[in-house]
Amino acid sequence: MVPLQFGLSGIAATIAVFLFTVFKFVAGFVGVLLLGKLVFVPGVERAIASRGLDEAVKSLGSSVANAVVWVAAIAIGFTLAGYGAFLSAFAVFGGAIALAVGFAAQDLLGNFVAGIFILKDKPFEVGDWIEWNGNAGRVEDIDLRVSRVRTFDNERITVPNGDLANNAVTNPVAYETLRQKFVFGIGYDDDIAQATDVIVEKAEAHEGILEDPAPSVRVVELGDSAVGLQSRWWIDEPDRGDFVRVRSEYVTAVKEAFDEAGIDMPYVHRQLTGSVEVIEDVADDE
Repeated sequence: MVPLQFGLSGIAATIAVFLFTVFKFVAGFVGVLLLGKLVFVPGVERAIASRGLDEAVKSLGSSVANAVVWVAAIAIGFTLAGYGAFLSAFAVFGGAIALAVGFAAQDLLGNFVAGIFILKDKPFEVGDWIEWNGNAGRVEDIDLRVSRVRTFDNERITVPNGDLANNAVTNPVAYETLRQKFVFGIGYDDDIAQATDVIVEKAEAHEGILEDPAPSVRVVELGDSAVGLQSRWWIDEPDRGDFVRVRSEYVTAVKEAFDEAGIDMPYVHRQLTGSVEVIEDVADDE
């Protein structure tokens, strides 16, 4: 009977040790998880909200905070249960995997980080008209990896956020007013003062052009066949549709006024003079 009793007591001791180990793991895991859910995650969310960041950044910050809490809870649980060596080995293995994945997906991660900075710095927002690398359009959506832009030809361009974060992006609607320019060419025999008066008069007469700042005209070039007069005017609450409409109506009005005033708008042309000699080769008959 002694060996049997000894065997039963050994099993009981093993079970007791196992249960105590499980208890320590559960106690550490649950304790850290509750502390993180009740203190750490709400603290991160409040910190992000206080900075007035975009909802996508808030959601990302909350998700990252929750992931950190879960990883910390598992790590503390294993450490309290006496599996610190196993956890260290797993951390080294996981770090190697993360490094390999990082090299393989560096462009993806770069776009992801760029998306965070775009949402944080707000160089443009959804609905803005932007121009970059010879492209232009209205921003429809900003994700963490890509931004979607609708061109004025009604095409969609899906742009990696890295391209927008690492290159110059023009936002013509970032402010309440926008200045526009157009160069009118007049003949060298025409009166510059008269042409200037016409250009300014038509700008002041257009309801879409602001009175303050006032329209202005400058001589900007002396070309081969024309004197360039640059008109500068301002529009309020700039929008692509208003910009194109105002520009078209204004330029048309100036052209018609020039025609009525007899002001020439010359264009470059070439005229050939002289004669052309035609040389014929006559083969000798043999």
